Amino acid sequence: MFAKFRHFSYLLSISFLISSCISSITPKSTAYITGFPEGLENASKSSYTAGNVELTGGIWYFEDALIGTTANDTKNESRAIRIRETGFVRMNYDIFGVKEINISYGAYNGDGDSEWELYVSKNSGSSWSKFGATQKTSGSKLSTTAFTINESGKIRFEIRKVSGGANRLNIDDIIITSTGDSPTNSTTPTRDDNLAMGNPSNADSKDENNYLMIKKQYVLSYNRSKGTANWSSWHLSMAWKGTTQRTDNFRPDPALPSSWYRVVTSDYTNSGFDRGHLCPSDDRDGSYEDNDETFLMTNIAPQAPSNNRGLWADLEEYSRKIAAAGNELYIVAGVYGKGGTGSNGGKTSTLDNGKVVVPESFWKVIVILPVGSNDIARVDAQTRVIAVNIPNKESVEGTKWGEYRLSIDDLEALTGYDFLSNVPSAIQKSLESRKDAGPTLKVANFRY
Repeated sequence: MFAKFRHFSYLLSISFLISSCISSITPKSTAYITGFPEGLENASKSSYTAGNVELTGGIWYFEDALIGTTANDTKNESRAIRIRETGFVRMNYDIFGVKEINISYGAYNGDGDSEWELYVSKNSGSSWSKFGATQKTSGSKLSTTAFTINESGKIRFEIRKVSGGANRLNIDDIIITSTGDSPTNSTTPTRDDNLAMGNPSNADSKDENNYLMIKKQYVLSYNRSKGTANWSSWHLSMAWKGTTQRTDNFRPDPALPSSWYRVVTSDYTNSGFDRGHLCPSDDRDGSYEDNDETFLMTNIAPQAPSNNRGLWADLEEYSRKIAAAGNELYIVAGVYGKGGTGSNGGKTSTLDNGKVVVPESFWKVIVILPVGSNDIARVDAQTRVIAVNIPNKESVEGTKWGEYRLSIDDLEALTGYDFLSNVPSAIQKSLESRKDAGPTLKVANFRY
């Protein structure tokens, strides 16, 4: 009996040792950032034209890049990113608590090798810095490089092709692992990305009539042929607010290419139209520099006085009151069409012999969120979004901005732009289909 017991004990000991060994060699489960690994199997983009692409985790911006599906694309399964020349792909949203990013890459079959680099931004895309060493393909087979990040705060990534000329680069299987840290949803107002909700017209530095201009205070798309911006986009929270007096320093924008005509303030003199701000002076009174930048003529368009000083000003003030009540706003404002009616009467199409086009209407889109962080992730189907399109006529005097509300879908149909393009498509669809019916006069002391 004792011998049997001793034998049973021995078996238990062996079983325990085997169990311990198995436990020690079984890998712990990996914590991935939401939306990763990204295998690109649900992505679609068939041309190299610059534009946004919805991947599993969020919206990425592609320039000289597409989703390759041919037999010559070096890839796992059926799809991979293909980048030509010195193109790039860039996250348009922040992620938090990144431990490591793994990127698989190879040369497009039949092309020579090329080099690429990883860039990171920790300020929501305002500036970028190279991370790690330059990588080079090794023929048309996938290699994988792991970059150790160990960043607990917010970060976004960009993959840039930096050499190889006509040689094409494939990127596949982007894997981002988490440190396990959760983003801190701070309730302290901050200055955030002025283009966080997306680039409505896919403006870039190549198209002179959709010319992207990035300033610290706002981002705009300039139209050389019209002498005005197509739109201006900015973030508004109490972090931008202060007591700086209005500079009234209307002046040409020196950032425009030197060969372009630069609109001057006198082009508006005696025209019957105000020098109407897109990004308002009072939204940028945190410093002299901030306020002064709003008076660049690229941020100005001919606006009927009754529009500019009346309901448009009322909507601007309403927005600031919402911000003061514990919220932050993402705003994009622009112009549509040609021909308005100013204080001189009659329809006017241009100012100063065609130097500046007078718009038919002024429009605006406002996204309202309680103060916090990781803003794109906090936009949901209940988020309040206001869209208006107001005629550029003196006859709007006595009307209220709430009378000119419309759905974003309707505004997109009118302008041809894609608003809220960085918001996940299902939420975007819900928000854009409805017309705001919220309050227009009083701002209760609570967060939307």
